[in-house]
Amino acid sequence: METFFLLILVLTMITALASGFPVAFALPGSAIVSILLAALFGYLIEGNASAYFAQDGPIEWLTAGITNFRAVYWEVEGDTLIAIPLFIFMGIMLQRSKIAEDLLVTMGQLFGPIPGGLGISVIFVGALLAATTGIVGATVIAMGLISLPAMLNNKYDKSLASGIVCSSGTLGQIIPPSIVLIILADQLGSATDVANTMRIAEYKKISDEFGMPGEFAVTSTSAGDMFLGALLPGLVLVGLYMLYIFIYARFKPNAAPPIPYEGKFDAAFWLKVLLIIIPPLALIFAVLGSILLGVATVNQAGSIGAIGATIMAGYRLSKGKKNAYTPMIVAFISLIIILILSSFFNLNIKSIENKQSLIAILVTIFFVFCFLFAIGWSFWRTFKIDNVLKKVVTDTCVTTSMVFIILLGAAMLTAAFRAFGGEELVRDFLQELPGGFWTQFIVVMAVIFLLGFFLDFIEIAVVVVPIIAPILLADPSANITAVWLGVMIGVNMQTSFLTPPFGFSLFYLKGVAPKSVTTIDIWKGATPFIILQLIGLGIVGFYPTLVNYLPNRTYLTSDVAPPAKNPRLQYCLQEYKFLNYKNNETELRNHISNAQLLNIDYIPEDKTEIFRSHFAKALLTFDLVNNVRKSETEYNLFAKDYKSLHFKVRKIQKKLLKIDSKIKKLESDLRNLDKDDLSNEKDKIEKEINDLKYEKTKIEENIPQNWNEQNMKYKNFAKNKNISTKKYRRNVDESYEELNIIKTIIKDGSKLNVLLKDINSLNDEIKKENLSEIENKVDDLLEKLNEISGIDEIIFNLDEISSMIQEDEIDFEKITNLMKENITIFNKEVDWRKKAFGSLLAKLDQYDDAIKDTIGLRLQERLTKKQAKIVSSCKAIHRDISLNF
Repeated sequence: METFFLLILVLTMITALASGFPVAFALPGSAIVSILLAALFGYLIEGNASAYFAQDGPIEWLTAGITNFRAVYWEVEGDTLIAIPLFIFMGIMLQRSKIAEDLLVTMGQLFGPIPGGLGISVIFVGALLAATTGIVGATVIAMGLISLPAMLNNKYDKSLASGIVCSSGTLGQIIPPSIVLIILADQLGSATDVANTMRIAEYKKISDEFGMPGEFAVTSTSAGDMFLGALLPGLVLVGLYMLYIFIYARFKPNAAPPIPYEGKFDAAFWLKVLLIIIPPLALIFAVLGSILLGVATVNQAGSIGAIGATIMAGYRLSKGKKNAYTPMIVAFISLIIILILSSFFNLNIKSIENKQSLIAILVTIFFVFCFLFAIGWSFWRTFKIDNVLKKVVTDTCVTTSMVFIILLGAAMLTAAFRAFGGEELVRDFLQELPGGFWTQFIVVMAVIFLLGFFLDFIEIAVVVVPIIAPILLADPSANITAVWLGVMIGVNMQTSFLTPPFGFSLFYLKGVAPKSVTTIDIWKGATPFIILQLIGLGIVGFYPTLVNYLPNRTYLTSDVAPPAKNPRLQYCLQEYKFLNYKNNETELRNHISNAQLLNIDYIPEDKTEIFRSHFAKALLTFDLVNNVRKSETEYNLFAKDYKSLHFKVRKIQKKLLKIDSKIKKLESDLRNLDKDDLSNEKDKIEKEINDLKYEKTKIEENIPQNWNEQNMKYKNFAKNKNISTKKYRRNVDESYEELNIIKTIIKDGSKLNVLLKDINSLNDEIKKENLSEIENKVDDLLEKLNEISGIDEIIFNLDEISSMIQEDEIDFEKITNLMKENITIFNKEVDWRKKAFGSLLAKLDQYDDAIKDTIGLRLQERLTKKQAKIVSSCKAIHRDISLNF
C-alpha cells in the first residue's frame, strides 16, 4: 500500500503542476494531501494510522517536513542560500544598466571582420553575461533583443543566429556565479550527509567493523567548490561554440559573413574596447577571484558582486554626463590605497604600536569613507535615473521569494516521498540495473534531461537531486565527488533548456524574436548546439579532472588546508612518495649515511640513542616500501580476477539483508500482537515470515560455492597490504618524529641557558635553608622547565627536592647534594646544546630538507604548492573503493 500512496503523491503533484497551480503550493500541498490520505485509510482499514507508511507515522513525517522547512532558513551553518539574492541583484542590475548592449556592439566591431565574427562576439558576450548575471531567462531575452536583429541585418542565417542566441544565453546555467550551482550545492550538501550515512552503514554490515576509515568518506561540496568546479567545463562549452561557428562560417560563408569595421583600429578604438571590457572582467575577477584565492566566502563574493554591479550601473546610466566616471574612480583609488596600506601595516586598532601605525589607520579610515561615499553615490544614481534601483530590488525580491518558497515546498515533498519508501524503491530500481554505477548514472541523467523539458531547474534541483544524489554518491564503485555530480547535472539541465519542443530558452527567444524568425528556425538552430553540449557533457564526464582539480587545489593551498597526515590525502601522497623513493633511493641513502657520520660524541648517551633509533628506522624505510609494493602487487593481481565475484555476491547479500530486515519487523509485529487476539492476523504474519525465509534460502543458493574460499583469500591479501602499509607509515612517522625531537632539544638550549640564573638562585636559597623561598623557586623552575625538551632528569631531581622539603624531618645535606648533581647535569646540558647549535643544527636542517618529502612528508604541517598540485591532480580522478565494501 505504501507504493499506492507514493503513486498518489506523484500523480497529485503532476496534476497540480499541469493545471497551472503555483509550484510553491503544488509541492507541499501534494505531500500533505497524500500523507493525510495514507493516515486516514490506515486508520479506517487497519485501525492504525501508521499502517501505510514505510516507517514511523503521519505525525513524524509532517514534523520531519516542518523540520526541513526550518533547516532551510534557521540552520546555523547552512548559510549557502544567502548568496542567492546577492547574485540575483547583481545580475538584474547589470541587465538593466545596458552594459550588455555596449559589450555586444564593441565586441562585434572587434571580431566582425573575421568569418562568423559577430556570432563569436555574441558567444563571448554571452559568456561574460553568464559570469555576471547567472540568470538564463534574462540573458536570452537581453541577447535576443540586442544581438539577434544585428545578426539578421548583417545577413546571418536565421537558424544559426537563433542557435547562437539560445546557446549563449544558457551559459548562465553553468558558468559561475550561477544560481543553479548555489541551489545544487545546498541540495548536494544534504545529500552528501545522507550518502555518507548510507556508506558507513553498508561498511559496518559487510566488514563487521565499528567505524569506517576517513579516506572512504563521501566528498562533500560547497557553493565555492561548485563555482570552481564549473569554471573549466563552462569554458570548454564556450570554446566548442566558438569553434563550431568559426568552422561553419568557413564552410558556409554566406551563413555568417564577415562584417567589415568602417572605422579605424587606432588608439581611440582600443581605448574604447578596454573601457568597455575591463569593468565586467574586473567584476568577474573580483567575484570569482576572491573565492579562488580564499579571500572571500561565496556570500561575501556575492556582496562584492552586488556593489560592483551598482558602481558599474552608476557610470553607465550617467553616460555622457559630467562626472560620469567619478564614483568608480574614487572607489577604485580608495580600494587600491586601502589594500596597499593593509599589506604594509597592521590596521587593527587594538594593535597600534607607534605613530606610523596610527597615521596608517587614520588614512585608511579616510579612504574607507571615500569608498563608502562612492558606493552611496552610485546607489543614489541608480535610484534617481529611470528608477532603476527600485525596479532591480523589486525584481530581486520577487525572484528570491520564488526560489525560497519552492525550496520550502520541496522540503515537505521530499519528506513525503521518503515516508512512503520512495527512496528505497528508487535505490532498489537503480541497483538492480545491469552494468553497475554507470548504467544508474546514465539512466538518472536521461530522466533529468527529460524532466528539463517540463520543469524549471529549481524544481529539478530541489525535488529530484535529494532523491537520486545520495544513491549515486554512496556507490563506492565510482566513488564520485559531489561537485562533479553537481556540475554534470548542471550541464545536463543546460542542455535540456535548449532541446525542442519544450526547451525554456527556445520559448524565451521566440517571445522577443522578429516575426521573420519562425519556431522551426529556432529549433533547427538549437540542434547543433545541443549536440555540442552533449559532447561537452561527455568531455566533463570522461575527464573528471576538469571539475575536481580546481576545488582540490584551492583547498590544499588555502590557509585552512589539512595537514599531510589527513586520511583523505594518504592514497595520493603515498603514490607521490613511492615514486620519489624509486627515483631517488640512492640519493636518499647517501643523505642518511652522511648524517650518520656527523660528530655526536659530545652528546649524552640518552640523546645519542634517539639518533641511532632515527637512522635505523630511516634505513629500514626502503625495505618497508618494497614490502608495501609487493603486497600491493599481489593484492591487485588477485583483485583483478576476484572483483566480478565480489560484486555478484555483495549484490546477493544486500538482498538477503533486506529480507532479514523484513523478517525482524514482522517478528516484532508478531510479538506485539494481543495474546487473546483470535483473528487470523497471527497466521498471516507467520506465513509472510515463512515465505521470506524460503525466498532467502533460494537466494542463498545463488552464491557460488567458491565464495568463502575466494573471499578469505582476498581478506588475507587485503590484510597483508594494510599491515605492510601501517608498518611503513608508523616507521616513517616515528623516524621523522625522532629527528624533530633532536632538533627541538638543541633549539631549546637557548631557553635552558636563560634559566641558569634561576638555578643558581635556588641553590643559594638551599644553602640558606629558606624553606618558603625554596618551595616558590622550585615551583617556578618546574613550570618553566616543563616547556623545554629533553631534561627529564633535571625535572625529576627538582620533584625530589620538592617532596623532600615537605617531609617532617628535612635532610638539607641530601637536598644540597641533589642540587649540586642537578647543577652539574644542567651545565652539561647547556654546554652540549650550545655546541650542537653551532656545529650540528644547520647540518641537521639540511638533512631534514633532504628527507622531508619522503620519510617526513606525513608529518608536515601542510603540503607545498608543488605537492598540492600533484595531490590535486590525483584526487581529481575518481578511484574505485568498492572492494572495501
